[in-house]
Amino acid sequence: MTSSDSPDNAAEISETPAARTGVAAMDWAAASADPQYRAAVVDLLGALAYGELAAFERLAEDAKLAPTMGDKAELAKMASAEFHHFERLRDRLAEIGEEPTQAMEPFVAAYDGFHKQTAPSDWLEGLVKAYVGDSIASDFYREVAARLDSDTRALVLAVLDDTGHGGFAVEKVRAAIEADPRVGGRLALWARRLMGEALSQSQRVVADRDALSTMLVGGVADGFDLAEVGRMFSRITEAHTKRMAALGLAA
Repeated sequence: MTSSDSPDNAAEISETPAARTGVAAMDWAAASADPQYRAAVVDLLGALAYGELAAFERLAEDAKLAPTMGDKAELAKMASAEFHHFERLRDRLAEIGEEPTQAMEPFVAAYDGFHKQTAPSDWLEGLVKAYVGDSIASDFYREVAARLDSDTRALVLAVLDDTGHGGFAVEKVRAAIEADPRVGGRLALWARRLMGEALSQSQRVVADRDALSTMLVGGVADGFDLAEVGRMFSRITEAHTKRMAALGLAA
């Protein structure tokens, strides 16, 4: 998964209270004593790990569509960064006594289904997908990270670091629209489709995993309730609108 790739939006999404309380004030050793919290974190790390692995594979495929050698090299560099993120998550799962493959398995169908339904038809659609689609997922994980124990939170935020894809995508998409304004309408429709699919997949994954859903509504990690979940998705939608504007597209 590429990161949110937007410093302003990332700052808004990851804003947290000055004084942390509850689980967010604990380290992993203390927080993981709660078996339900531990299960939620294993799910979270498993979902992130498979997302990073899928992002690596997709960027490597997208590189084949790149129009220039320089563009291929840039995407290869980003793919390498995604694989490094995957390795960190895989190693963390092993460190806490979990089998990485088993932790990732519940999320394979959702990720693969999303990518199958949103396969780009050309280079520009691939750039928009990486920038818009993956950023929605990153915003979601940043929201959840604010309620995690300090050790897990630091890891999650680290693997959401900008890989550089955002600035690269904005530059290339804006240049394409300037060269042919008709491209903008097609890409705007594509981005709206990505937004709908990404939110639907996120909601389905959470609904299917009891520990994760309990975390979101406040039963494991502190700070979330049903009303806050609604506000969370509103913030994610607002960040999406800003990214569309950065691309020069209508939300």
